[in-house]
Amino acid sequence: MTHYPIPARTIRLENVVVNSRFITTIGRADTVAEAKAFIQNVRAEMPDASHHVYAFKVGYGGSITEGVTDDGEPSGTSGPPVLAVLRGADIGDVVIVVTRYFGGTKLGTGGLVRAYGGAAKDAIAALPVELKIEKRYIGITAPYTYYERLKILLNEHHAEIDTEEFDAEVTVYAHMPVDQVDSLANAVQNLTAGQVALIILDEAG
Repeated sequence: MTHYPIPARTIRLENVVVNSRFITTIGRADTVAEAKAFIQNVRAEMPDASHHVYAFKVGYGGSITEGVTDDGEPSGTSGPPVLAVLRGADIGDVVIVVTRYFGGTKLGTGGLVRAYGGAAKDAIAALPVELKIEKRYIGITAPYTYYERLKILLNEHHAEIDTEEFDAEVTVYAHMPVDQVDSLANAVQNLTAGQVALIILDEAG
């Protein structure tokens, strides 16, 4: 999957259910480590809260890593409903923390499921998204006579130049969408009559 929706930024919503405050923070996490850091930041920001229930979904489609916790709420009443909302949303690389300040009145099992699930649904509905485009890091070394035309080809294939090295020949390093790599490689071969090849250096995410 080279393109999929991800959170464009972190947002926070708040609502009150029977005197309990539910503060929902949702944002992007490209890795499990980033998701855990996101959760820890929310905990640190509101250390006096009763519960920090979270769920995350790193990846998209058939390649997903999930995490969930009830964080002291009755088992299955909070984390799983939040995760269920994430599973039902067409979005990847997402982490959500629903922070609760207990208001003195117990909500009961059904009430907790509705409160946490509802908070997650509201957050997903309000979340701005953007398209994540999988990229590759590439390098091209060529004679100077091709330099200007190479830059045009890179631009046409949505490549972003990172660095350039000027030695006996010029070497250009760039990040570009993975689905443009083959087309650019062919264009470079055609431009240089097969003298120059594009090299994929690593995955760029």
